[in-house]
Amino acid sequence: MSEKRDEIDWRLTTWEGSRRAQLRHALTLTLRERMEAMEGLADVARRFQELRAQGAFKSASERAGGRQAATSEPSAPRDDGKG
Repeated sequence: MSEKRDEIDWRLTTWEGSRRAQLRHALTLTLRERMEAMEGLADVARRFQELRAQGAFKSASERAGGRQAATSEPSAPRDDGKG
């Protein structure tokens, strides 16, 4: 187990390190691979739009009832004893 632990590049485990690794990988893609990735992402976006139109999928703002989606700030403790 310690061998696997030594193989981990801990620089990639941060947000910044992960982003840099993604950019390095993207720079290795051919134009064809980049276009295929964009087409795949467009397919996913279209599918989400279809699901939203059918009422089977709602965006975060729709789930929040039109108000701002949840923030990263912690919520206040509840008074009902459940946390």
